[in-house]
Amino acid sequence: MMDVNQFKGHEQVVYLHDKKTGLKAFIAVHDTSLGPAAGGCRMWKYDTETDALNDALRLSRGMSHKNAVAGLKLGGGKAVIMGDPRADKSEELFRAFGRMINGLGGKYISAEDVGISVSDMEIVAEETPYVAGLDKGEHASGDPSPFTATGTYLGIKAAVKHKLGLDDVKGLTVAVQGVGHVGYYLCKHLHAAGAKLLVSDIDLDALKRVVDECDATVVGLDDILTADADVFAPCALGAIVNDDTIGQFKATIIAGAANNQLARDDHGQALMDRGILYAPDYVINAGGIINVAAETRGEYDEAWVNAKVDNIYNSLTTIFERSVSEKRPTNIIADELAAEIIEKARQEKA
Repeated sequence: MMDVNQFKGHEQVVYLHDKKTGLKAFIAVHDTSLGPAAGGCRMWKYDTETDALNDALRLSRGMSHKNAVAGLKLGGGKAVIMGDPRADKSEELFRAFGRMINGLGGKYISAEDVGISVSDMEIVAEETPYVAGLDKGEHASGDPSPFTATGTYLGIKAAVKHKLGLDDVKGLTVAVQGVGHVGYYLCKHLHAAGAKLLVSDIDLDALKRVVDECDATVVGLDDILTADADVFAPCALGAIVNDDTIGQFKATIIAGAANNQLARDDHGQALMDRGILYAPDYVINAGGIINVAAETRGEYDEAWVNAKVDNIYNSLTTIFERSVSEKRPTNIIADELAAEIIEKARQEKA
C-alpha cells in the first residue's frame, strides 16, 4: 500500500519509463533549500512499483537530513531503478537513465548506491554532467564507499565512548550485517583496531573475503540479529529495526551504514526504552556523500573531505548528549537538527 504521507515535503517526484530499454525508475527530490538535490541511485528487484516509490521517498528525505547535518550545500534526492542488478543492467538502460536525469536540468545529482557500481554511473555520465563519485573526470574521486566506512567507524567509536566509556573498540565484538562495499571497508577498520567480528551476508564471496582478511566469524542471516555482540552494525538494506526485531537485539549499541534502519520513527523510542544507543543512520553514514559533495565544489580537496568525515564523531556525540539531557531518542534529536538547518536556509532564500 502507498503511504501518501511519504510525499510530505517533497518538491518533485518523477517516474521514468523507457520502453526500448525496459527502464523503470523513480527520482525523488525532497528539498533543494541548501542546494541541488544529491543522492545515489539504487537498483533493486522490488516486488512492486509501490515498494520502489516508497523507498525513493524515504531515502530522499533521509538525504536531505544527511546533507544538512553534515554541513553540505546540497539538498536531498534519491533515484531507484527497478530491476535485478545481476541480470538487468545494460549500457542502453543507463544511457536512457542519464538522459532523463539531464532533463531535470541539474536539480538532481546522482551517484552509485546499492546495486550500482562506479562503472555503471560512468555510463550515465556520458549522457549528463549531473553525476558524481566517478573514477574519471577532472574532479573525480572514485568509489565513495571507503569514506562512508571511515565515517561509520568513527561513529561506532563515538557510540562506544558514550555508552561504554571506552576510547576504542579493541576487544569488543561487532556484528556486521552486510559486508559488501561499505561493510567490507568497515570490517577492515574494526579488525585493524582490534575488534572481534561476526558477519553475515547473502554473498558468499564477500563473506570469504572478510573471513580471510579480517579473521571474521560467519553467522547466519537471522543469527546476526541475536548475536552476543557489543555493537550491531547494519550495513545492508533498511528497516532492520522493526516490531519483530527490536526484542531480539543483544547489542547495546546499533551503529551501522545502512540507510533507513528504523522501520518507523517510533522505533527510536523503543530502542531507547530498552537501553540501546542508536546512532542515527544518516548522520553516521554521511562519509560517502561528503566525498561526492567535494566533487561538486569545483575543485576536489581531500583535506576538506577528511575534516568533514572526522566531524561525524562530534556530531554524533552532540546528539547522544542531547538525547540524555532531554530524555528523547537520538533519531528525533537528529531530525530536529536537520530541520532547523534546512528551515534557516529556506528563510534565507525567501
